[in-house]
Amino acid sequence: MWNEARTINRLANTFMVLAVLAMLAGGVYWLIQRPIFALTAIEIEPAPNSTLKYVTPENLQSTVAGNLIGNFFTINLLETQSVFEEAPWVRSATVRRIWPNMLRVSIEEQQPLALWNDNQMINTWGQAFTANQGELDDDTQLPQFEGPEGQELLVVNRYAEMTSWFAPLGLDVRKLSLSDRLAWEATLSNDMTLALGRDPGADAPNTQAGIPGALPFAARIRRFVQAWPEASQKTGGRAVTHVDLRYPNGFALTLAALPEPTQPQKKR
Repeated sequence: MWNEARTINRLANTFMVLAVLAMLAGGVYWLIQRPIFALTAIEIEPAPNSTLKYVTPENLQSTVAGNLIGNFFTINLLETQSVFEEAPWVRSATVRRIWPNMLRVSIEEQQPLALWNDNQMINTWGQAFTANQGELDDDTQLPQFEGPEGQELLVVNRYAEMTSWFAPLGLDVRKLSLSDRLAWEATLSNDMTLALGRDPGADAPNTQAGIPGALPFAARIRRFVQAWPEASQKTGGRAVTHVDLRYPNGFALTLAALPEPTQPQKKR
């Protein structure tokens, strides 16, 4: 009898504790659902050491409207972060709760480096992104990059290298193209197009890079840069439209067409 009474008392105490916990849980649930904790404001700020040039409250609102679920306590911050990162010009977002009914969103904005293929841009981290190119400043001149999907970072790295290589000539790279065969073509700021050949560092190991006997990729460009000042003086004043650097011992120039001779007018 004594053991049975102790068991009954334990069960009763257990049920009482469970009942109290259920009441507390119900009270907490009721409390966090109060309107005072409904999200009423979202504060946008730039990430540390940055500014916001293209991200505006208006374009953020059009992206997140209807996609934020929950109140101050129940909203999922990781899911909310993903929602903001879907907005144009947003590279990354960090979301924090601000008591009692506000979210603070820190935005890292995309930094456009170049146009990418048909309708995208590529940022300074070598990542492709989609945004309205019409929002760029009127005086913004971005180079055009073209290449297979997944090769964005390689194109950015090669662009940085070529910018350094052509700097002694006072020339910029305006267009850079990587073919499906991993061959490069660059158009410079003087409208001269360079066929650079295959890139030994762009494809898988143990594959043939360029034509047999071709110099390493960087060496071909350095050879051209060193020879160009003298070679450009031997064109008779004609512009060079195309340079083929794929030869093992030199390069070939294509000159602009001669102007059509004007016909003298006949005297009447």
